[in-house]
Parts: sequence; structure tokens; C-alpha cells
Amino acid sequence: MLAGLQDVTFEFGARTIVRDATWHIQPGERIGLIGYNGTGKSTLLKVLVGEYLPSAGTVERGKGVSIGYLHQDLLSFDTHESILQVAMSAFEKVLALEREIDTLGKRLEREPEDEALLHAYSDKLHEMDLLDGYNIQHKTEEVLQGLGFANYDLQRPYKEFSGGWRMRVLLAKMILQQPDLLLLDEPTNHLDLPSIEWLEKYLLHYKGSVVIVSHDKYFLNRMVTKIVELYQQQLHFYNGNYDFYETEKVLRVEMQQRAYENQQEYIRQQERFIERFRAKATKAAAAQSAIKRLDKLERIEDVALERPEIKINFQVEKIPGKIICTLKHVSKSFGENRILENAAAEINRGDKIALIGANGKGKSTLLRIIAGTESFKGERVWGHNVEESFYAQHQLEALNLQYTILEEMKNCGSRKTEQELRNLLGCFLFSGDDTDKKIKVLSGGEKARVALAKTIVSKANFLILDEPTNHLDLLSIDLLIEALNRYQGSVIMVSHDRHFISKAANRIWEIEEHKIKDFAGGYEEWMEWKARKAMAAGEKEKRAATSLPETKKNNKPAAKPHGGNIIDKELKKEIQKQQKQLQQLEEKLTALSIGKGELAAQLASPEIYADKDKFLEVEAAYKKTEQLLSSANKDYETVFEKLMELEEKAK
Repeated sequence: MLAGLQDVTFEFGARTIVRDATWHIQPGERIGLIGYNGTGKSTLLKVLVGEYLPSAGTVERGKGVSIGYLHQDLLSFDTHESILQVAMSAFEKVLALEREIDTLGKRLEREPEDEALLHAYSDKLHEMDLLDGYNIQHKTEEVLQGLGFANYDLQRPYKEFSGGWRMRVLLAKMILQQPDLLLLDEPTNHLDLPSIEWLEKYLLHYKGSVVIVSHDKYFLNRMVTKIVELYQQQLHFYNGNYDFYETEKVLRVEMQQRAYENQQEYIRQQERFIERFRAKATKAAAAQSAIKRLDKLERIEDVALERPEIKINFQVEKIPGKIICTLKHVSKSFGENRILENAAAEINRGDKIALIGANGKGKSTLLRIIAGTESFKGERVWGHNVEESFYAQHQLEALNLQYTILEEMKNCGSRKTEQELRNLLGCFLFSGDDTDKKIKVLSGGEKARVALAKTIVSKANFLILDEPTNHLDLLSIDLLIEALNRYQGSVIMVSHDRHFISKAANRIWEIEEHKIKDFAGGYEEWMEWKARKAMAAGEKEKRAATSLPETKKNNKPAAKPHGGNIIDKELKKEIQKQQKQLQQLEEKLTALSIGKGELAAQLASPEIYADKDKFLEVEAAYKKTEQLLSSANKDYETVFEKLMELEEKAK
């Protein structure tokens, strides 16, 4: 066992976090620690590392076991050192050895005849070699680059970076330390998608044990083989990933609810018996025994009180036109940093677009351009009847600090009842008396949840969402996904939560080479498409690397194997077949594109728009044409790739 809890109870004042909890972390385990926001997951990690002492029980740690703990409080650390130096401080032993070697080297320059000094110097060099100390800078650079830092950033002072980037540096340092047990509290919060994918690959091959607190289902599913749930002050264990936990949790909750109902019936029977016989002398002793039994009874919690089943409901007052927003010839730069150059895109009614990619590509900038809060060159054209609502971190500044949460919600013009607003706030982790807190006393994360709730309640028909899941727990994220799936308006969102975008988006935008690349499909389809493209590119490179130089004209042609002519004919026949199919698909794509344009023109026509039945008929035809166009594009890509492979074989 590396570390663990034995019959631990921990309390914060009158609030109990865990009661009589036992948990042993074994070598090689990858564990997801989950639970609703506020249940005490981060607190439990602090108990494990000894920052907090338990009220009862013992915290156990194996002899010589090293523990690395990444948590949000680390952001208070500050230094003028470069991020490379901060991350390299993980190699304390090597750096100390380096200083010793340097000191011994200088002494040897002064006393070259000292045999003992020479032997000591040689021993230290050998020790450095055994520790692979000459490669620590290369290892550090590799990890920092994996977490998204460019080469030119590595010598910049740590204090110049924002909180999210600082957390990456400290994560790099912890990874390089390679502790026996790694405790990670929300490690993906400050990472973009490429960095999350790099971290996944690294942790999957990590030799130590890992405990992860995360609200990212996708990450948990890929990373962990065991789930520990902190629920009702107890730890519950599930031997599988998050999907396994969800299935098993439903069964366990059903069993607990049945047990709760059976116990409640038993309690009612005992109470009736006590009421009936406690005053009768002949039954008084039996009644007293029943009272003692009830006093000693360990009560089963009612799982119906766990979190109420509330749904987030969007309301749209106005139906917009077919086109929500059009971007034409859009260019944006910050000094020498080009974000967009002559980019174009279109958002249509019903689109749920996920804008994804690495940090620094300009995702949030593009959202601000669409929302009209960022200057740019080019043109942004709004469609008919579009009412947008923009959620981003800067929206926190618009909150009235003197209002309570409930007052802030009442004053945003939704016309919802107080109970409806309280129910909505419950989805965003504000329950009971929480809604009476003043905005000014809330943390940054709590303010962000209020701002998001205000966006949701706005009745807008176009939502612009920048990292909406950052401060939500797993259940709240699922509630938001359900709401967005039912939402009749359009959405464009930036998020690094792959579970969220895979469930909520039907189109993917990516900023590449300063253009907006549009993929007509969901996240999983986009990932498959990217994988196919990468595989095709890899195969092409492989063939190019292994191909022989062209035979000179005066050389004799290489002899073909028996049956070679038959193979050539079959290959030629297949190439002709694919070429014909490609031509047919090109004609089909042209016809569909023309048809889509004609239908779009009809939808924009006032006569069609005024006739509801005709409008719905044309809109249905437009959607059908879009689907056919998307399918034909995929077919074209498949046939084109196959044709390229066949033509390579024929060379």
C-alpha cells in the first residue's frame, strides 16, 4: 500500500466530510475521485497528504513513498525565474550534484595534483551519469512543450504568465519528479485539447499510482480503472471507469432506495406499536425495547434528497431567419500575431457549433468578433430576428455586487417566478440559503455560475458560450447538455470538455492557417476524420520514403512476376471505376450545391417567410439537401483517398 485512510472521520466545524472512511491506494492504480461540488473531494486529498489532520482514525503512508500533489492553491507561488528553471527544480538531487561537480572542478583547476580530489570529481561525474543528469533540460523542454509551451516561452519569467499557464508549469514539475503517488486536483482545468491529449498519453504510461479529481467524463473514462465516490459522507468504490460507475451507481441507488423505503415502513410500524402500547403496563417493557431499537438503528439516507431532478429549460421568444450570422473577409491580428486572415464562415439556425483547438489559436477572439465586442477588419452580418446572449469570463464584471444571487436573476428580465429561478440556480449549484448570498462575497467560480445562469435565462435565440462548463460539476454539465439538446436556438461554444462537446455539438469549427475550417458533423465524427487524414498522410510519406528511384530510360525494365499483366489490367480497371465514381460524385455535389443555394434564396424571400406552411416545407427540403451534401462530401473524400492509393500502386 502506498497511502490510505483507516477509519478516518474528518470534520470542518459542524460539517462532516467523511465518517469512518477506509481507503487503501495500491501501486499501479489509476483512480478517479468524484462527487458533487462541495462534498469535500479536494479536502480529502489534503487529508491524504497531511495538510489536514483527521478528527478520528489514521492516515497511512508507506515508508519512503513520495507523493506529488497538484492543487489550485499552488498558484500563490511566484518567482522571477524562467519557467524552464521552475520546472527543472523537480530534479533537486541532480541540480545539487551539478553544483558539487562545479565546485570540485574549480578546486581541481587550483589543485590538479590532488588524487583524492580527482577521485571525488570522477565519482560525482559517474553518479551524474547514472542519474541521467545530462538530459534533464531536454526532458523538461519535452514535457513543457507537450503541455503547450512554445520554445521561445521557456526562458520567459514565470511571473509573466497567467494563472492557467503557471499551473501547467507546476504540473510539468510534478510530472518530472515522478512521485510514487500523484494526486491531481482538476488537472485539465487550464489545458487545451492538444495538451489534455498529451497528458493522457503520458499518464497512461506512468509507472506510479494516480488519483484524479476531475469533472471531465471523457478524461476519466480514458484515464482511470477505479472510481472512488464521496457520497453522503462515505466512500463508495467501483472497479471500472466512469461509464462503468454510472451503470453500477443506478443499480446501487435503486437498491438503497428500496432499503430506505423498507426501513421507513419498519420505523412506522415500530412507532405505531410504541404509541399504542407505551401507556399499558403489560406492554410498557416491550414498547421501551422498541424505542431503544429505533435509537440504535443506523438510518439509511433517502437518495431522493441527493440532488433534485431539475431540468434547465431555455425559452426562445423570437424565431430567427435561416442564417444567424455571416462572416466575410475577416482578418484579426495582435501585433505580429495573426489570428485570422480573410476568413469566412456562416452560422445557420439550429447549428450547435463547437470551436475547438489549441490555446492561442484565437478561439475566444473569434467568439468576441461574433459577439461584437472585438474590433476586426472585414464584415459580420446578422440575420433576421437574431437575439444573442454572450457568456464569457468578462461577463462577471457586469454583475451587481450589491445584489443577492436571486435579486441578480430577478433583474435580468426573464419574467420567471422566484421558484423557477431557485430551481434554475439549483442546477448551477446554488441551493437553499445560497441564493440569498451577496454577489460581492462569491468566489470567482461562483460568480461565473451566476453569469452563466443569467445567459441561460435570457430567452435569446443565439448563445455564444466561452468555456461554460469550467465551474460546473458532472451532474450540472449533464443538465446543461440536455438543455442545449432541447434548445431551439443556435449555439457556438468554446470548450475543452470533450464529453460536453461530443454530446452538445453538431458542427465543428477549427482555426487552421488563419482560416475557419468547418466540419459538418459531431466531435466523434471529426476525430475519426482527422485520424483517417493522418493515416493517409502517414501512408503517403511511408510510400514516398520506400519508393525506388526512377529507372533510367536506357535501362531494361524490371521483369514482372508471372501474371503481372493480369494484375495490371485489374488495377487499371479499378482505377477507371473509381475515376468514374469520382466524376459522378462531383456532378452530384455541384447539383446539390446549386439546389442548396436556390432553397436558401427561397427561405430569404419575404413571400415564403410569410407563408408558414410553405416556409416549413422549404426549410425541410433545405435540411435534407444539407444532409445529402454532407454525405456526398464524405463519399467524395473516401473515393478520392482510394483513388490516390490505387494510382500510387500503379506507379
